[in-house]
Amino acid sequence: MNHKLDLPQHPDPGRTLTVLLSPTRRGARLARLLTTAHLGHWGLPSESAAHIVAELAANAVTHGRVQGRDFQLGLAVHGRALLRIEVSDARGERLPPGPGAQVVPGGHVEWGRGLLIVETLADRWGVTPGPVPRKTVWAELDLVQ
Repeated sequence: MNHKLDLPQHPDPGRTLTVLLSPTRRGARLARLLTTAHLGHWGLPSESAAHIVAELAANAVTHGRVQGRDFQLGLAVHGRALLRIEVSDARGERLPPGPGAQVVPGGHVEWGRGLLIVETLADRWGVTPGPVPRKTVWAELDLVQ
């Protein structure tokens, strides 16, 4: 079931990252690299998180781009149990389908699988509209299995 956990009030202040990135392929690549570097520094596994960030950042660049407005990457570790990933863009009027609503593209279509990857790798994920004109697509990974 894809429901947001009741998070502790505040994430661990030593293990948070919030950064604005250009809505370009380079910005999306930097989001993935920053995720891998920060999670490594925090002593956390990064492979699934890096894939999730890559997909969400690529979607922000492709579907959420507004000229002159950056997208935002947020990482936050809550206690020892949870990593929350957030990618916000400036196209709040373009909400992706939520958890469980993705359709597998047919044949040799080369696009449309990003949120399926997120759904497979994340323990929970969703979309939060606002504040206008923004939206945030978030994913959570349980760190303790």
